[in-house]
Amino acid sequence: MNAGILDDIAKRLAAVVPPGVQELKTDLEKNFRAVLQGNLERLDLVTREEFDVQAQVLARTRQKLEALEQRVAELEGQDQK
Repeated sequence: MNAGILDDIAKRLAAVVPPGVQELKTDLEKNFRAVLQGNLERLDLVTREEFDVQAQVLARTRQKLEALEQRVAELEGQDQK
């Protein structure tokens, strides 16, 4: 995940901390960021780019499969004649 997004989320979380704890704001931001990063890494997510590449690979594989299925059907049709 984009580091800028994590930083933004951490800052937003730190901003809602009660006024009496504001002096700990920097430490809280670092801790929030670390917790968010750790939890997101455990989710085993892929980037949008990786997803798009795999979607293209799947589309090409599907096309090849359809062509092979058609070829098998043609060959089976020839055997029956």
